[in-house]
Amino acid sequence: MRKLALTIFAANSQLLHAGNQLVAHLGLSSAWWQVLTALRASEAPLTTAGLSRKMGLSRQAVQRIVDLLELHDLVKLQPNARHQRAKLVVLTEAGFAAVGRAERAVGPIDKVIADRLGAERIRNAINTLEELNDVIAGNLAAEVEKLSKKG
Repeated sequence: MRKLALTIFAANSQLLHAGNQLVAHLGLSSAWWQVLTALRASEAPLTTAGLSRKMGLSRQAVQRIVDLLELHDLVKLQPNARHQRAKLVVLTEAGFAAVGRAERAVGPIDKVIADRLGAERIRNAINTLEELNDVIAGNLAAEVEKLSKKG
């Protein structure tokens, strides 16, 4: 299990580094791009808390990014009928355009990865990581919480 975790950490680091290089000329960072992409991929508008759950990041980290994206007119906050204080984060036209430019910028590396790994291996990796996330979120989170309080 430790080797899996270390491999995931290394892959994440490589993705963030490559992403930062590929979208820097667009005035974006990997973090901005991730939030914009998560918003575009969502079937419905999300709150900052919803975005943080979807991305596996802290709400505070996502809030800082959302605040910066709003300052750059890439997202806007809208009223939320379900919760008065938790605004919905939605892409602006400029935000949609920025995501499109970022996707085009990373397209070549996506193609290299897809060509090298193949569609089936990528699907299997996605399924495995989604299942891993479910196990951690559902079963292990409470155990981790208990262990961290002991230690």
